[in-house]
Amino acid sequence: MDFISVTQFAEKYGISERTVRNYCAAGKIEGAFLTGKTWNIPVEAALPKKCKSKVSPLLQRLRDEQQAHLKGGIYHRTQIDLTYNSNHIEGSRLTKEQTRYIFETNTLGVTTDNTRIDDILETVNHFRCIDYIIVHATDSITEAHIKELHKILKTNTSDSQKTWFAVGDYKRLANEVGGEETAQPSDVHRRMKELLAEYNNLKHIEFDDILDFHVQFERIHPFQDGNGRVGRLLLFWQCLQAAIVPFIITEDLRLFYYRGIQNWGSVNGYLRDTCLAAQDNYKAVLDYFGISY
Repeated sequence: MDFISVTQFAEKYGISERTVRNYCAAGKIEGAFLTGKTWNIPVEAALPKKCKSKVSPLLQRLRDEQQAHLKGGIYHRTQIDLTYNSNHIEGSRLTKEQTRYIFETNTLGVTTDNTRIDDILETVNHFRCIDYIIVHATDSITEAHIKELHKILKTNTSDSQKTWFAVGDYKRLANEVGGEETAQPSDVHRRMKELLAEYNNLKHIEFDDILDFHVQFERIHPFQDGNGRVGRLLLFWQCLQAAIVPFIITEDLRLFYYRGIQNWGSVNGYLRDTCLAAQDNYKAVLDYFGISY
């Protein structure tokens, strides 16, 4: 059996070395043992699940309906609403009805002259991203998870055919968002590692912790494209993980959402109020389906 060091394990999962040592000392990493003062960790060892990660009534319902391929429930509604709105914010020309039709029938239905193949592919891929989140919702989020979401989202798109576009990996070329500078490609890994380590070391996740992570993620802008959608997928994941009612940023909240990200750190209320309004909308859907929160 091959073994890795505390440093390598921390690097692999985007957590601090101190956290890894604490996991080893508490017997939470299967097969880890000490040689003198050095921990040896099996190369295939998994990151321990957080005890605080609970399966909320919503997550349980999503998993049940996902596995049963149930139509007309909260899983069905979430797939369509989250996929349509997140893609639409990024310029997708598909209508909500087209999005619904793709999900329900795995076909497109009526098209127009300006229907883009990438819009169709990214819609199907986004459905798969949500499935991935539901399955892994109680897992600690790692760089590997985030890269996998990007890989799923961009698979078979025109971007995946570009030699300079790194599908499932961090950007290779510098980019901007809204005219603002983002992290240089050479600095992305370090900043993502630090962001995840800080977040995963929190003892209790609050609503603002999730929003702060989202803003920092978008300011790093780790991928060449797809950062907004991956970031909003992570928002949904983090809410499920922390048993916080998730939310979907809709078209009518888009400009308020952008303003909130831009002003986070000086006027946090902009983003918080926008996301709380979106959360109220999702609570109304949960009320309709009789899901407690």
